[in-house]
Amino acid sequence: MAVTVTDNEPGDLIDPSEVSSPRSWRRAFADLAAGWRQRPLWGYLGWQDIKQRYRRSVLGPLWISISMGVIALGLGILYSALFEIPIATFLPHVAVGLLIWNFVSGCIIEGSEVFISNEGLIKFLPAPLSLHIYRLVWRQTLFFLHNLVVWLVLMIIFPHPLGFSSLLAIPAFALLAINGAWVAILAGILATRFRDIPPIIASVTQLVFYLTPIVWSVDILRDNEAARERASLVEFNPVFHFVEIVRQPLLGQEIVGRYWLVTGVITIVGWTAALVCLRNYRSRVAYWV
Repeated sequence: MAVTVTDNEPGDLIDPSEVSSPRSWRRAFADLAAGWRQRPLWGYLGWQDIKQRYRRSVLGPLWISISMGVIALGLGILYSALFEIPIATFLPHVAVGLLIWNFVSGCIIEGSEVFISNEGLIKFLPAPLSLHIYRLVWRQTLFFLHNLVVWLVLMIIFPHPLGFSSLLAIPAFALLAINGAWVAILAGILATRFRDIPPIIASVTQLVFYLTPIVWSVDILRDNEAARERASLVEFNPVFHFVEIVRQPLLGQEIVGRYWLVTGVITIVGWTAALVCLRNYRSRVAYWV
């Protein structure tokens, strides 16, 4: 008699229609749940990734904040002079933008290789695929928290009117991390199947950086009569909305509800696509890597 081995938890009721088919919604959601239950494992691995990168370094992970601070300082001084904007206003704008962008680009670029780089673990460790996604997002979160030191220093040097609305940065970042997870799932599965995808994603991500108000401001376009009509085109950039929902509370700016609405819609659509992809192709990733 043939025995079918499944990845169900002991005691779980099994739908007979799903036993023989690796493509099922139940298995897709079970993968996400099983990965979440292994928080101690991916939490430890994510922290070890950072420690290994800066092993034998005198300053260790502090280099993360130092490198971002130097880049933000250089770009802030340069573009504030070019755009004739006070550095006390523009430098925090650039620094917080880079802080958020580093998280976004990390989830996109590293997400495209999340399964390829973990080939050995996927083939020989019986663990859910989502474990590698959670590990990636957690690692990027640690980078983000390290870089918050730069924001704190700038708020001391260039005080901004922070208030209770600044606490919205917490749910805003949580929403950003949730979206980073579905981006990593989609990019990771596609890149595992088609190996030309990672360099394409890296090139497109670099282009998106220049199209997103990181080292420039939308107000600059709105104040320029020749480019005023083009300022509205920024709204079609999905990354712009995620940057703003985090940057506005961190800089004590007025909260725009439209950005939250757009990011909410993107979250629903993105996770729907990611779940469909996970349902149909999660069982093939081990053969593609």
